[in-house]
Amino acid sequence: MPWAYRVVVLMLGLAGCASADRPALLIAGDVPVYPEFARVQQIQGYVTVAYDVTLAGKVVNARVVDAQPAQVFNSAALEAVRSWQFLPTRRNGRAVAVAGQLSTLTFKQGEESTQHVERSQDTKQH
Repeated sequence: MPWAYRVVVLMLGLAGCASADRPALLIAGDVPVYPEFARVQQIQGYVTVAYDVTLAGKVVNARVVDAQPAQVFNSAALEAVRSWQFLPTRRNGRAVAVAGQLSTLTFKQGEESTQHVERSQDTKQH
């Protein structure tokens, strides 16, 4: 990661630490790898992953809750989500663990035979 990018991420993270309440903020982690067999067969889809974020900002208990098509992108999505690191959720100025985070990773192929993965994070917390 370029040095300047790390500084910006750190500054944004520290600014977020100053507020009393904020959701978990993704600060690092791997991007899912598009499976080769899916790329060759031009398969696209999504995986919704539920997970918990610890006080230290680590992802635990990652599990697939929805996937289309089933089983095609599950491993890639889980491997990526398990690598994510967050600034933990803050409530009343204190870090708290959060269960039931949801993120949907969308696997698409572009017009020029490129592929990419989009990530959306729902803020549903149970």
